[in-house]
Amino acid sequence: MKLSDKQQAGCAAVILAGGLNSRMGGKNKAFLQLGKQTFLERILENLQPFFSEILLVTRQPELYGDYPLRVVRDIYRARSSLTGIHAGLVQAKAPFCFIVPCDAPFLQASLIRLLLDSLEPSLDVIVPEHEGFYEPLCAIYSKRCIPHIEKQLAREDFKIFHFFKNIRLKTLPFEIIRNADAKLHSFYNVNTPEAYRLSENKLHRPEGSQRKNTCGTFS
Repeated sequence: MKLSDKQQAGCAAVILAGGLNSRMGGKNKAFLQLGKQTFLERILENLQPFFSEILLVTRQPELYGDYPLRVVRDIYRARSSLTGIHAGLVQAKAPFCFIVPCDAPFLQASLIRLLLDSLEPSLDVIVPEHEGFYEPLCAIYSKRCIPHIEKQLAREDFKIFHFFKNIRLKTLPFEIIRNADAKLHSFYNVNTPEAYRLSENKLHRPEGSQRKNTCGTFS
């Protein structure tokens, strides 16, 4: 199915920005500057060509009034990525949502395209996977996941992948992911001052520089 067909089928983008930013010393990661853009501006720049519906989930909606997106609140009181995914799915108009955190400023448009091209109407989750580990915050979810997530949240279980065994799941191995994002930059989450420093260095380093792993350090 071609990308235009995916857009007709309906997939929104959801940016998660409801965390405490505790590891970043309380600084709102969405507004951290990288080059001439904030993290949020960089992410939006890559999302807008693919999605007509873009939501941002937060507990401080007043901070985002100047951005071209729909700001929605968390529904559950608990703070977690899973509650953010739930809020986005419930409040999106589209039947599918591409989820991305606000601290992923190196998200690649080519990876978004790959995920959208992997979407099939019968699937519930399309997620990158590497040696048994998922990347659930750069993945597509169906609204059909909502009742499974709610059952899990009722147990105060906030591990995203725990409900995967109950739904129709498609994994994309990193061998395929690398065709779209050779150095896996999309999965680099800037959530500590050290990671922020490395990301600033990365912005000004030659493209030949390599990324060491999916958890946080550029080589």
